[in-house]
Amino acid sequence: MPDFRMIETNGIKVRAAIEGSGPLVVMVHGWPESWYSWRHQMKPLADAGYTACAIDVRGYGGSDKPYPVEAYAMKEVTADVAGVVEALSPGKPAVLFGHDWGSPIVWHTALLHPDKVRAVCGMSVPYTGYPDRPLTEVFHEVFTKNGKFFYIAYFQEEGPAEREFESDLRGALRRLYFMASGDMRDTGFVPKEKLIGDTMTGGLPDPDPFPAWWTEADIDYYVGEFKGSGLRGPINRYRNFERDWEYMKGRDHKIHQPAYFIGGERDGVMGGATEASMTAAMAPHFDNLMGVKFVPRAGHWNQQENPADTTAAMLAWLKDLETLKA
Repeated sequence: MPDFRMIETNGIKVRAAIEGSGPLVVMVHGWPESWYSWRHQMKPLADAGYTACAIDVRGYGGSDKPYPVEAYAMKEVTADVAGVVEALSPGKPAVLFGHDWGSPIVWHTALLHPDKVRAVCGMSVPYTGYPDRPLTEVFHEVFTKNGKFFYIAYFQEEGPAEREFESDLRGALRRLYFMASGDMRDTGFVPKEKLIGDTMTGGLPDPDPFPAWWTEADIDYYVGEFKGSGLRGPINRYRNFERDWEYMKGRDHKIHQPAYFIGGERDGVMGGATEASMTAAMAPHFDNLMGVKFVPRAGHWNQQENPADTTAAMLAWLKDLETLKA
């Protein structure tokens, strides 16, 4: 295990796992994850001469867990990250990596706190500019109005999703992780279309044994973290689309720092994109998109499913950044 430090930032305390010394690299996880999602990357980054820092996002694990929905707005979570950077690297910006929800968090930290961000890499969720309306409006028109279940719409009401996941943490996490993994494709399983009133994990497969990239010890760690934190804070991040959209309205939406994107080759979020098509979609929204890399065989959890190739891509880009700096 790395060293843990509680960092006071933006009126709360954030738990950070830290290993190594040198220029700061901050890693931000997604939903439903943990600093532990970056366990495979910590030592390689430290060995390469960096201070590797993986945080528990507010609401998760060892970090503070404010109750109000608005406490999880993008304004707040990006200020948390900026405060971590300042605490660990006073006066010097850091390189940020984010996965899943961590990806929009680091993209937005680059936009809202540019002096804290040397360069930024998102994983699994690309940045393709800002929508002309909150995405919850789109989801309502496409799914809810037609009686269809969509998980983000399901998350908008406080309570039901929390009760579903917390009633069977281990089963829910196993099903969610397998559903979004690259291994799911090999099963031939075709999920039944869900309707309003269905649950998110109902009917999803729970393989026995689970694929080797997520061991029983790993699952134990995640279950232990969510037993302590619950799911309200993590799900509250999904309840701020309208608030975030209003906050970002009229701002500069172009990312000016050097940037990179890493996705899983089998990640459904990629929607069948190739590295070339993803580059074309993202590049207009950056001053310097240095590359797009799809990790072979990996689904949504690329830094856990295929840590060797994900870590190699991270280290290669960090080396390119040093060359760029020189």
